[in-house]
Amino acid sequence: MKTRTECIKEYGSDYFINQMVAEGKLFRVDKGIFSEKEHVPELALLSFKYPKAIITMETAFYLYGFTDEVPDLCTMATKREAAPIADSRVKQVFMPGELLGLGATTMDYKGYDIQIFDRERMLIELVRYKSKIPFNYYKEILGNYRRILPQLNAEKIRNYAESVPKSDKVIRTLRTEVY
Repeated sequence: MKTRTECIKEYGSDYFINQMVAEGKLFRVDKGIFSEKEHVPELALLSFKYPKAIITMETAFYLYGFTDEVPDLCTMATKREAAPIADSRVKQVFMPGELLGLGATTMDYKGYDIQIFDRERMLIELVRYKSKIPFNYYKEILGNYRRILPQLNAEKIRNYAESVPKSDKVIRTLRTEVY
């Protein structure tokens, strides 16, 4: 995917961009975003369109295979000071800047790189937002986490748990419900 600015550098002007689109060599996939492939997955497009946002919560749980419940919206985390995302496909979650980079990683999604929190960070998010998640949904995801526990990095989980607000409560919940 490329922005309009990148396309102008490559092709010279809007005229040549439109010519490439007309010839079917370039496709307009969103306002100001072009691709050499006709179909771009929506999650890849949203991750490209909002590069400072990181996929989290329901969307991340689904992508990691912890649930088979397809989310209606793409949940993306941004800094607290960030401008609101005015996109009907996105549910925006605001968090402090120091927490945004914690556990952020890149995942290959259908041939595209997307920004997402790693599995260890998502376990912490699951525990942190336990009271805001439907009970059966929480139990399903927690059960799937228990199955892959040996594959997770325990040191990362501990570091993440110590870095978030109300870390004592998070650590206690991890000990009683996960381990």
